[in-house]
Amino acid sequence: MAKKLADVRQRAARVGRTVKFGIRLHVIVRETENQAWAAADQLISKLDDATVARAQAVIGKMDSEGQRRMAALHAGGGGRSRAELEISPNLWAGVGLVRSGAGTALVGDPLTVAARIKEYAELGIDTFVLSGYPHLEEAYRFAELVFPLLPRSVRDRPPGKVLSGPFGEVMATGIVPRAARGTRE
Repeated sequence: MAKKLADVRQRAARVGRTVKFGIRLHVIVRETENQAWAAADQLISKLDDATVARAQAVIGKMDSEGQRRMAALHAGGGGRSRAELEISPNLWAGVGLVRSGAGTALVGDPLTVAARIKEYAELGIDTFVLSGYPHLEEAYRFAELVFPLLPRSVRDRPPGKVLSGPFGEVMATGIVPRAARGTRE
């Protein structure tokens, strides 16, 4: 990742620009490393080969470099073991077997997950978009177990303008709804 970020920074500098970087990840954090990997295994434990093959076929049709790379990581979706899906220390590609978009997760105990997030921040990642399954439960786990371990420089880094709901209103700012033809205002 360091090489990719440096390359993009250099390209931007050549045209007089600077860039910021973000990363989208799922998080699977538990009290121990073994519990976290067991939770990761549980997430994909009910997937059969036919389900994965169907999902990979749909994902493979997408015109996205990111999706192409995720599909390559899965090599057709045959692998389900940690060894086959751990693409970097504590970075697991299991979610992407059947999900498009963000298909990787940080997996581990609180200290390990915090350390990986710090590593990304030190590389220059400015924004982290994190989620998990089930969403609410994993958010609570992260808040209780990992967030206190992150240095203030990572926790308190203002991301710029923060969008908060209702998103429909945010998205439509400046667009005034009009009555459809043939209806009363």
